[in-house]
Amino acid sequence: MEIRQLRYFKEVAEREHISDAAIHLHVAQSAVSRQIANLESELGVELFERMGRNVKLPPIGKSFLEHSLSALQTIDFAKKQIDEYLDPEKGTIKIGFPTSLAGHLLPTVISAFKKEHPNVAFQLRQGSYNHLIEAVKKRDINIAFLGPLPPKDNTINTTILFSENFSVLVPTNHRFAKREKIPLIDMREEDFVLFPKGYILHKLVYDACHSVGFTPKSSSVGEDMVAIKGLVAAGVGITILPDSTFYDSIPRFTTKVPLISPPLQRTVGMISPVTRDLSPSEKVFHDFTIQFFKLLNQYQ
Repeated sequence: MEIRQLRYFKEVAEREHISDAAIHLHVAQSAVSRQIANLESELGVELFERMGRNVKLPPIGKSFLEHSLSALQTIDFAKKQIDEYLDPEKGTIKIGFPTSLAGHLLPTVISAFKKEHPNVAFQLRQGSYNHLIEAVKKRDINIAFLGPLPPKDNTINTTILFSENFSVLVPTNHRFAKREKIPLIDMREEDFVLFPKGYILHKLVYDACHSVGFTPKSSSVGEDMVAIKGLVAAGVGITILPDSTFYDSIPRFTTKVPLISPPLQRTVGMISPVTRDLSPSEKVFHDFTIQFFKLLNQYQ
């Protein structure tokens, strides 16, 4: 069995069409068909069901695809490890992050890192909280920034970088705009602009409101931080967001007011898989990030 056969099999399985796979692989269709036939002959089973010009995976083919993907991922990672061992300064780091950390935290730490390691490349993947945790567990990515950090278990390592408070964002003409602080219970009659259900920031705000005896009325929802802030600026409602989302700026026509009674906080940090060592470049970045925030926290 050859690595080339596994790669051809993967492309055909994902595209369900031998011609499309051949185009993507930049090889002749006959070469793909021949390698698939050789693979099936070696295994003693048919990995595809032929349906006209298309192909489909039967149960045995789906099972083999799952193992093939795992094998190819391990092989690619091994090659990456060797390349970076020879020159850690020319590696590529894949990082996952949620929208709440996209505006300030991630660009700040990457910019500082690039000044010391200019030849290291980054591939950034934005995703939801649960999606990023699963991506790390499946080893699709090795480092993800999250807030709050999930509980440590036997599949992920967690590293706290800092803790932060949440504040209330209101329109400048709102009755809360001139307050120095806002108790959460005072917001029980307000219309909220929130992230949709399933987002961690939605859950944090809901749980906080429930802890003081009310369910927030959500007049509008948005999946994007900029959109949520824009809806508040337009007077649609108020929202509660982590303080780090205001580092770059507070939107025009809005006012940020600290939240109290109870204060809402979250930890922010990195997660990585337990079952795989970080590559040399990833390890350098991971250690740099820890020291970067230690130094930053000393001056706050």
